[in-house]
Amino acid sequence: MAADGLKPVSVKRDGDGLRIAWADGVTTVVGFRPLRAACPCASCNQERSAPPNPFRVLDPREVAAGPPAPVAMTPVGHYAYQIRWNDGHDAGIYTLETLRRLGRPV
Repeated sequence: MAADGLKPVSVKRDGDGLRIAWADGVTTVVGFRPLRAACPCASCNQERSAPPNPFRVLDPREVAAGPPAPVAMTPVGHYAYQIRWNDGHDAGIYTLETLRRLGRPV
């Protein structure tokens, strides 16, 4: 169960970001680009921890998808959301704590 205050009351798209109204009265916004870059899945964590590769070849899906945008958000229990991105990636489970930490209050 989510800690007090970390219950989202409303989750909706706001331009190129995600606006979340929380039960404790705080509203946060996080851009899709930083949200996608912070994907907590094992593959993304491994890629972030590897040394930079200046010769990395882009996956054609990355180019065709354009800027990152969620295609679907599915609740996972009472503690997280799984986000499916327009580039086909859907392995990340974003806990409510992560969403709160990434968001900036508005």
